[in-house]
Amino acid sequence: MKAVSLFAGCGGFCEGVELAGFEIAVAVEWDKYACMTYRDNFPKTPLVEGDIHDFLKPGSDDVRKYKLTDIDLVFGGPPCQGFSQIGPRDLLDDRNSLYREFARVVHQLKPRMFLMENVPNLLLMKKGHFRDAIIAHFASLGYKNTTYIKLSAADFGVPQTRERVFFFGTRDNIELASSIAEFAEHVLGGLKVAQPVTVWQAIGDLPAQVVHSGETAAYPPALNGASDFLKSMRLDAACGAYTKAIKRRRGVGKRNIVLLHNHHTKEIKEKRAKLISYLKPGAKGDSLPKSIWNGARPEKWRRLHPDLPSYTILAQMHRDLSEWVHPNQERWITVREAARLQSFHDGFIFKGSEWQQLKQIGNAVPPLLGHAVASLAAAILKVGEGASGCAVGARRRTPRPVSQATTSQSPHMQTEMAAATP
Repeated sequence: MKAVSLFAGCGGFCEGVELAGFEIAVAVEWDKYACMTYRDNFPKTPLVEGDIHDFLKPGSDDVRKYKLTDIDLVFGGPPCQGFSQIGPRDLLDDRNSLYREFARVVHQLKPRMFLMENVPNLLLMKKGHFRDAIIAHFASLGYKNTTYIKLSAADFGVPQTRERVFFFGTRDNIELASSIAEFAEHVLGGLKVAQPVTVWQAIGDLPAQVVHSGETAAYPPALNGASDFLKSMRLDAACGAYTKAIKRRRGVGKRNIVLLHNHHTKEIKEKRAKLISYLKPGAKGDSLPKSIWNGARPEKWRRLHPDLPSYTILAQMHRDLSEWVHPNQERWITVREAARLQSFHDGFIFKGSEWQQLKQIGNAVPPLLGHAVASLAAAILKVGEGASGCAVGARRRTPRPVSQATTSQSPHMQTEMAAATP
Protein backbone atom coordinates (compact mmCIF):
# COMPACT_ATOMS: atom_id res chain seq x y z
CA MET A 1 0.00 0.00 0.00
CA LYS A 2 1.28 3.44 -0.96
CA ALA A 3 0.83 6.62 1.09
CA VAL A 4 1.58 10.36 0.91
CA SER A 5 2.48 12.28 4.07
CA LEU A 6 1.53 15.96 4.40
CA PHE A 7 2.73 18.19 7.27
CA ALA A 8 5.15 15.38 8.09
CA GLY A 9 7.03 17.18 10.87
CA CYS A 10 9.84 15.08 12.30
CA GLY A 11 8.07 11.87 11.29
CA GLY A 12 5.98 10.59 14.22
CA PHE A 13 2.88 9.93 12.12
CA CYS A 14 5.04 8.46 9.35
CA GLU A 15 6.63 6.03 11.79
CA GLY A 16 3.20 4.72 12.77
CA VAL A 17 1.97 4.52 9.18
CA GLU A 18 5.03 2.54 8.11
CA LEU A 19 4.57 0.18 11.06
CA ALA A 20 1.07 -0.52 9.73
CA GLY A 21 2.46 -1.71 6.40
CA PHE A 22 2.33 1.38 4.18
CA GLU A 23 5.15 2.59 1.94
CA ILE A 24 5.45 6.38 1.99
CA ALA A 25 5.92 7.60 -1.57
CA VAL A 26 6.73 11.17 -0.53
CA ALA A 27 6.56 13.38 2.55
CA VAL A 28 6.02 17.16 2.59
CA GLU A 29 7.27 19.46 5.36
CA TRP A 30 8.31 23.13 5.42
CA ASP A 31 10.19 23.43 8.75
CA LYS A 32 13.89 23.02 8.00
CA TYR A 33 14.77 21.68 11.45
CA ALA A 34 12.02 19.07 11.39
CA CYS A 35 13.30 18.14 7.92
CA MET A 36 16.77 17.55 9.38
CA THR A 37 15.34 15.02 11.81
CA TYR A 38 13.11 13.48 9.16
CA ARG A 39 15.94 12.90 6.70
CA ASP A 40 18.11 11.32 9.37
CA ASN A 41 15.38 8.85 10.33
CA PHE A 42 13.76 8.25 6.93
CA PRO A 43 16.74 8.39 4.54
CA LYS A 44 14.96 6.36 1.86
CA THR A 45 11.75 8.39 1.85
CA PRO A 46 11.64 11.29 -0.66
CA LEU A 47 11.11 14.52 1.26
CA VAL A 48 9.80 17.75 -0.23
CA GLU A 49 11.10 20.56 1.96
CA GLY A 50 9.02 23.61 1.25
CA ASP A 51 5.62 25.25 1.19
CA ILE A 52 2.79 22.78 0.66
CA HIS A 53 1.17 25.34 -1.66
CA ASP A 54 3.92 24.49 -4.16
CA PHE A 55 3.36 20.73 -3.99
CA LEU A 56 1.46 19.41 -7.05
CA LYS A 57 1.02 22.94 -8.34
CA PRO A 58 0.11 23.34 -12.03
CA GLY A 59 3.05 22.53 -14.29
CA SER A 60 4.97 20.62 -11.60
CA ASP A 61 6.53 17.24 -12.25
CA ASP A 62 5.67 15.89 -8.79
CA VAL A 63 3.29 13.12 -9.92
CA ARG A 64 5.84 11.58 -12.26
CA LYS A 65 8.85 12.28 -10.03
CA TYR A 66 7.37 10.61 -6.95
CA LYS A 67 5.18 8.08 -8.80
CA LEU A 68 1.99 9.45 -7.30
CA THR A 69 -0.52 7.34 -9.16
CA ASP A 70 -2.78 4.77 -7.52
CA ILE A 71 -2.27 6.19 -4.01
CA ASP A 72 -3.95 4.30 -1.18
CA LEU A 73 -3.69 6.87 1.62
CA VAL A 74 -3.07 10.60 2.07
CA PHE A 75 -2.49 11.47 5.74
CA GLY A 76 -1.36 14.37 7.92
CA GLY A 77 -2.38 17.00 10.45
CA PRO A 78 -2.92 20.45 8.94
CA PRO A 79 -2.96 23.25 11.55
CA CYS A 80 -6.40 24.86 11.77
CA GLN A 81 -5.85 27.75 14.17
CA GLY A 82 -8.06 30.11 12.19
CA PHE A 83 -11.27 28.15 12.62
CA SER A 84 -12.35 29.69 15.93
CA GLN A 85 -11.73 33.27 14.81
CA ILE A 86 -13.49 33.44 11.47
CA GLY A 87 -16.59 35.60 11.44
CA PRO A 88 -18.35 34.14 8.39
CA ARG A 89 -17.49 30.56 9.50
CA ASP A 90 -16.15 29.79 6.03
CA LEU A 91 -14.13 26.58 5.89
CA LEU A 92 -12.42 27.78 2.72
CA ASP A 93 -11.45 31.17 4.13
CA ASP A 94 -7.82 32.05 3.35
CA ARG A 95 -6.96 31.80 7.03
CA ASN A 96 -7.63 28.06 6.81
CA SER A 97 -5.30 27.67 3.86
CA LEU A 98 -3.42 24.69 5.29
CA TYR A 99 -6.60 22.67 5.65
CA ARG A 100 -7.50 23.71 2.11
CA GLU A 101 -4.12 22.46 0.87
CA PHE A 102 -4.66 19.08 2.50
CA ALA A 103 -8.06 18.82 0.81
CA ARG A 104 -6.57 20.00 -2.51
CA VAL A 105 -3.97 17.22 -2.49
CA VAL A 106 -6.67 14.66 -1.68
CA HIS A 107 -8.75 16.00 -4.57
CA GLN A 108 -5.81 15.89 -7.00
CA LEU A 109 -4.40 12.49 -6.07
CA LYS A 110 -7.78 10.86 -5.37
CA PRO A 111 -6.40 8.30 -2.89
CA ARG A 112 -8.56 5.38 -1.88
CA MET A 113 -8.62 6.85 1.63
CA PHE A 114 -7.54 9.92 3.62
CA LEU A 115 -6.68 10.33 7.30
CA MET A 116 -6.52 13.81 8.85
CA GLU A 117 -5.47 14.54 12.46
CA ASN A 118 -6.32 17.58 14.55
CA VAL A 119 -7.08 18.81 18.07
CA PRO A 120 -10.40 17.74 19.70
CA ASN A 121 -11.52 21.34 20.14
CA LEU A 122 -12.15 21.41 16.41
CA LEU A 123 -15.28 19.31 17.04
CA LEU A 124 -16.74 21.99 19.32
CA MET A 125 -15.80 25.15 17.44
CA LYS A 126 -18.81 27.17 16.30
CA LYS A 127 -21.11 24.50 17.77
CA GLY A 128 -19.80 21.82 15.45
CA HIS A 129 -19.94 23.97 12.33
CA PHE A 130 -16.41 23.16 11.18
CA ARG A 131 -16.76 19.49 12.03
CA ASP A 132 -19.82 19.25 9.79
CA ALA A 133 -18.28 21.50 7.14
CA ILE A 134 -15.19 19.27 6.88
CA ILE A 135 -17.34 16.17 6.38
CA ALA A 136 -19.47 17.99 3.77
CA HIS A 137 -16.37 19.33 2.00
CA PHE A 138 -14.79 15.89 1.61
CA ALA A 139 -18.14 14.53 0.47
CA SER A 140 -18.12 17.13 -2.32
CA LEU A 141 -14.64 15.92 -3.32
CA GLY A 142 -15.79 12.33 -3.78
CA TYR A 143 -15.48 11.02 -0.20
CA LYS A 144 -19.07 10.79 1.00
CA ASN A 145 -18.22 7.95 3.37
CA THR A 146 -16.38 10.27 5.79
CA THR A 147 -16.57 10.38 9.58
CA TYR A 148 -14.37 11.18 12.56
CA ILE A 149 -13.14 9.66 15.79
CA LYS A 150 -11.78 11.13 19.00
CA LEU A 151 -9.00 9.05 20.55
CA SER A 152 -6.80 9.08 23.64
CA ALA A 153 -3.20 8.09 22.99
CA ALA A 154 -3.11 6.29 26.36
CA ASP A 155 -5.58 3.70 25.04
CA PHE A 156 -3.02 2.58 22.45
CA GLY A 157 0.06 2.18 24.60
CA VAL A 158 1.35 5.76 24.57
CA PRO A 159 2.24 6.82 28.15
CA GLN A 160 0.32 10.06 27.79
CA THR A 161 -3.31 11.21 28.05
CA ARG A 162 -3.09 13.09 24.76
CA GLU A 163 -6.42 13.37 22.92
CA ARG A 164 -6.73 13.92 19.19
CA VAL A 165 -9.47 13.74 16.57
CA PHE A 166 -9.04 11.95 13.25
CA PHE A 167 -11.24 12.55 10.21
CA PHE A 168 -11.15 9.70 7.71
CA GLY A 169 -13.04 8.62 4.65
CA THR A 170 -12.97 6.39 1.59
CA ARG A 171 -13.31 7.27 -2.07
CA ASP A 172 -16.87 6.92 -3.33
CA ASN A 173 -16.19 3.82 -5.43
CA ILE A 174 -14.93 1.95 -2.34
CA GLU A 175 -17.84 1.08 -0.12
CA LEU A 176 -18.21 -1.05 2.96
CA ALA A 177 -21.33 -3.11 3.39
CA SER A 178 -21.56 -1.79 6.96
CA SER A 179 -21.02 1.59 8.58
CA ILE A 180 -17.41 2.82 8.45
CA ALA A 181 -17.87 4.12 12.01
CA GLU A 182 -19.10 0.75 13.25
CA PHE A 183 -16.23 -1.01 11.53
CA ALA A 184 -13.69 1.43 12.98
CA GLU A 185 -14.94 0.96 16.52
CA HIS A 186 -14.40 -2.78 16.34
CA VAL A 187 -10.94 -2.53 14.76
CA LEU A 188 -9.70 0.07 17.24
CA GLY A 189 -11.28 -1.76 20.16
CA GLY A 190 -9.06 -4.72 19.37
CA LEU A 191 -5.94 -2.52 19.39
CA LYS A 192 -6.45 -0.95 22.81
CA VAL A 193 -4.13 -1.88 25.67
CA ALA A 194 -5.48 -3.47 28.83
CA GLN A 195 -3.75 -0.96 31.12
CA PRO A 196 -2.28 2.49 30.42
CA VAL A 197 1.52 2.82 30.46
CA THR A 198 2.80 4.97 33.31
CA VAL A 199 5.56 7.57 33.26
CA TRP A 200 7.94 5.38 35.23
CA GLN A 201 7.25 2.35 33.03
CA ALA A 202 8.33 4.55 30.14
CA ILE A 203 11.42 6.33 31.47
CA GLY A 204 12.46 4.40 34.58
CA ASP A 205 15.65 3.03 33.01
CA LEU A 206 16.99 6.40 31.87
CA PRO A 207 19.84 7.81 33.98
CA ALA A 208 19.32 10.63 36.44
CA GLN A 209 22.48 12.28 35.13
CA VAL A 210 21.96 14.26 31.95
CA VAL A 211 24.47 15.34 29.30
CA HIS A 212 25.04 18.61 27.49
CA SER A 213 23.06 19.32 24.33
CA GLY A 214 24.56 17.48 21.37
CA GLU A 215 26.35 14.91 23.52
CA THR A 216 25.56 11.21 23.96
CA ALA A 217 25.69 8.99 27.04
CA ALA A 218 26.43 5.34 27.72
CA TYR A 219 23.35 3.23 27.07
CA PRO A 220 21.64 2.42 30.38
CA PRO A 221 21.34 -1.19 31.58
CA ALA A 222 17.96 -2.88 31.33
CA LEU A 223 15.71 -2.91 34.37
CA ASN A 224 14.61 -6.15 35.97
CA GLY A 225 10.94 -6.64 35.24
CA ALA A 226 10.90 -3.96 32.57
CA SER A 227 7.49 -3.16 31.11
CA ASP A 228 6.59 -4.25 27.60
CA PHE A 229 6.60 -0.59 26.64
CA LEU A 230 10.14 -0.17 27.92
CA LYS A 231 11.25 -3.19 25.89
CA SER A 232 9.66 -1.64 22.80
CA MET A 233 11.62 1.58 23.38
CA ARG A 234 15.06 0.10 24.11
CA LEU A 235 17.56 -0.75 21.41
CA ASP A 236 18.55 -4.05 23.03
CA ALA A 237 15.04 -5.50 23.24
CA ALA A 238 11.90 -5.87 21.14
CA CYS A 239 8.20 -5.91 21.89
CA GLY A 240 5.00 -5.08 20.07
CA ALA A 241 5.26 -3.26 16.75
CA TYR A 242 8.91 -2.26 17.22
CA THR A 243 11.49 -4.89 16.29
CA LYS A 244 15.21 -4.38 16.86
CA ALA A 245 15.70 -4.09 13.10
CA ILE A 246 13.07 -1.35 12.79
CA LYS A 247 14.68 0.64 15.60
CA ARG A 248 18.19 0.30 14.21
CA ARG A 249 17.22 1.48 10.73
CA ARG A 250 16.34 4.93 12.04
CA GLY A 251 18.76 7.69 12.98
CA VAL A 252 20.88 5.55 15.31
CA GLY A 253 22.02 3.39 12.37
CA LYS A 254 22.49 -0.37 12.02
CA ARG A 255 26.25 -0.38 12.57
CA ASN A 256 26.62 2.42 15.07
CA ILE A 257 27.67 1.80 18.66
CA VAL A 258 24.63 1.69 20.92
CA LEU A 259 24.52 5.00 22.78
CA LEU A 260 21.82 7.05 24.43
CA HIS A 261 21.01 10.10 22.31
CA ASN A 262 19.17 13.32 23.20
CA HIS A 263 19.31 12.81 26.99
CA HIS A 264 19.78 16.51 27.70
CA THR A 265 17.52 19.27 28.94
CA LYS A 266 17.43 22.98 29.64
CA GLU A 267 19.60 24.07 32.52
CA ILE A 268 17.81 25.01 35.70
CA LYS A 269 18.67 27.88 38.03
CA GLU A 270 19.18 27.16 41.70
CA LYS A 271 16.07 29.12 42.69
CA ARG A 272 13.87 27.09 40.36
CA ALA A 273 15.45 23.82 41.44
CA LYS A 274 14.59 24.68 45.03
CA LEU A 275 11.04 25.61 44.07
CA ILE A 276 10.31 22.35 42.27
CA SER A 277 11.84 20.36 45.15
CA TYR A 278 8.65 21.18 47.06
CA LEU A 279 6.44 19.67 44.35
CA LYS A 280 5.12 16.23 45.16
CA PRO A 281 4.49 13.74 42.32
CA GLY A 282 1.48 14.88 40.29
CA ALA A 283 1.27 18.23 42.11
CA LYS A 284 0.97 21.70 40.59
CA GLY A 285 2.12 25.17 41.59
CA ASP A 286 -0.97 25.80 43.71
CA SER A 287 0.27 23.13 46.15
CA LEU A 288 3.43 25.08 47.00
CA PRO A 289 3.82 27.05 50.24
CA LYS A 290 3.03 30.75 49.85
CA SER A 291 6.58 31.54 50.88
CA ILE A 292 7.76 29.67 47.78
CA TRP A 293 5.11 30.54 45.21
CA ASN A 294 2.40 33.24 45.13
CA GLY A 295 -0.23 30.90 43.62
CA ALA A 296 -0.41 32.68 40.28
CA ARG A 297 -0.53 30.48 37.18
CA PRO A 298 -0.75 27.13 39.00
CA GLU A 299 -0.13 25.22 35.77
CA LYS A 300 3.32 26.80 35.41
CA TRP A 301 4.85 24.33 37.87
CA ARG A 302 3.85 20.71 37.51
CA ARG A 303 5.59 17.45 38.38
CA LEU A 304 4.85 14.25 36.50
CA HIS A 305 3.40 11.40 38.56
CA PRO A 306 5.47 8.23 38.12
CA ASP A 307 2.49 5.90 38.48
CA LEU A 308 0.21 7.63 35.97
CA PRO A 309 0.46 8.40 32.25
CA SER A 310 1.90 11.81 31.44
CA TYR A 311 -0.38 14.71 30.67
CA THR A 312 -0.11 16.06 27.14
CA ILE A 313 3.36 16.73 25.76
CA LEU A 314 3.14 20.08 23.94
CA ALA A 315 5.36 22.04 21.56
CA GLN A 316 5.48 24.89 24.06
CA MET A 317 8.07 22.82 25.98
CA HIS A 318 10.66 24.51 23.84
CA ARG A 319 9.86 27.82 25.57
CA ASP A 320 9.18 26.65 29.11
CA LEU A 321 9.62 23.18 30.62
CA SER A 322 8.24 24.10 34.05
CA GLU A 323 5.07 22.06 33.40
CA TRP A 324 7.16 18.94 32.77
CA VAL A 325 9.18 18.35 35.91
CA HIS A 326 10.84 14.94 36.30
CA PRO A 327 8.89 12.64 38.67
CA ASN A 328 11.71 12.36 41.24
CA GLN A 329 14.64 14.52 40.08
CA GLU A 330 14.95 18.27 40.65
CA ARG A 331 15.13 19.02 36.94
CA TRP A 332 13.02 19.21 33.80
CA ILE A 333 12.52 16.09 31.68
CA THR A 334 15.06 15.56 28.91
CA VAL A 335 14.47 15.48 25.17
CA ARG A 336 14.76 11.67 25.26
CA GLU A 337 12.31 11.39 28.15
CA ALA A 338 9.83 13.57 26.26
CA ALA A 339 10.36 11.38 23.19
CA ARG A 340 9.67 8.23 25.21
CA LEU A 341 6.45 9.78 26.54
CA GLN A 342 5.45 10.35 22.92
CA SER A 343 6.36 6.68 22.09
CA PHE A 344 9.44 7.46 19.99
CA HIS A 345 11.91 4.59 20.45
CA ASP A 346 15.58 5.18 21.29
CA GLY A 347 16.71 4.62 17.71
CA PHE A 348 14.82 7.74 16.60
CA ILE A 349 17.34 10.58 16.83
CA PHE A 350 16.34 14.25 16.94
CA LYS A 351 18.38 16.92 15.18
CA GLY A 352 18.76 20.67 15.56
CA SER A 353 19.06 22.72 18.72
CA GLU A 354 17.53 21.53 21.98
CA TRP A 355 14.85 24.20 21.50
CA GLN A 356 13.98 22.76 18.07
CA GLN A 357 14.07 19.14 19.24
CA LEU A 358 11.51 19.79 21.99
CA LYS A 359 9.30 21.65 19.54
CA GLN A 360 9.45 18.75 17.06
CA ILE A 361 8.50 16.20 19.71
CA GLY A 362 5.61 18.25 21.06
CA ASN A 363 4.19 18.81 17.56
CA ALA A 364 4.40 15.15 16.56
CA VAL A 365 1.65 12.56 16.33
CA PRO A 366 2.79 9.83 18.77
CA PRO A 367 4.02 6.93 16.60
CA LEU A 368 1.97 4.30 18.45
CA LEU A 369 -1.20 6.39 18.07
CA GLY A 370 -0.32 6.82 14.40
CA HIS A 371 0.14 3.06 14.17
CA ALA A 372 -3.36 2.46 15.57
CA VAL A 373 -5.17 4.74 13.13
CA ALA A 374 -3.01 3.57 10.21
CA SER A 375 -3.84 -0.03 11.12
CA LEU A 376 -7.49 0.98 10.96
CA ALA A 377 -6.89 2.49 7.51
CA ALA A 378 -5.17 -0.70 6.35
CA ALA A 379 -8.09 -2.81 7.59
CA ILE A 380 -10.65 -0.58 5.85
CA LEU A 381 -8.70 -0.71 2.58
CA LYS A 382 -8.33 -4.47 2.80
CA VAL A 383 -12.06 -4.93 3.25
CA GLY A 384 -12.75 -2.33 0.56
CA GLU A 385 -10.86 -4.43 -1.97
CA GLY A 386 -13.31 -7.27 -1.49
CA ALA A 387 -16.44 -5.24 -0.83
CA SER A 388 -16.29 -2.64 -3.58
CA GLY A 389 -17.21 -5.16 -6.26
CA CYS A 390 -20.32 -6.39 -4.48
CA ALA A 391 -21.46 -3.22 -2.74
CA VAL A 392 -22.88 -1.57 -5.85
CA GLY A 393 -26.43 -0.51 -5.07
CA ALA A 394 -25.97 -1.01 -1.33
CA ARG A 395 -27.68 1.55 0.86
CA ARG A 396 -25.24 4.23 2.03
CA ARG A 397 -25.38 4.92 5.72
CA THR A 398 -25.12 8.41 7.17
CA PRO A 399 -21.62 8.83 8.64
CA ARG A 400 -21.50 8.90 12.43
CA PRO A 401 -18.72 9.60 14.88
CA VAL A 402 -17.16 6.35 15.99
CA SER A 403 -17.98 7.04 19.63
CA GLN A 404 -21.69 6.74 18.77
CA ALA A 405 -21.39 3.52 16.77
CA THR A 406 -23.23 0.45 17.97
CA THR A 407 -21.20 -2.36 19.50
CA SER A 408 -23.29 -5.19 18.07
CA GLN A 409 -21.91 -6.96 15.02
CA SER A 410 -24.13 -7.34 11.98
CA PRO A 411 -23.58 -10.27 9.58
CA HIS A 412 -21.88 -7.80 7.20
CA MET A 413 -19.63 -6.65 10.04
CA GLN A 414 -18.66 -10.22 10.94
CA THR A 415 -17.73 -10.91 7.32
CA GLU A 416 -15.72 -7.70 6.99
CA MET A 417 -13.88 -8.22 10.28
CA ALA A 418 -12.88 -11.70 9.15
CA ALA A 419 -11.63 -10.32 5.85
CA ALA A 420 -9.61 -7.61 7.59
CA THR A 421 -7.80 -10.05 9.87
CA PRO A 422 -4.27 -10.72 8.62
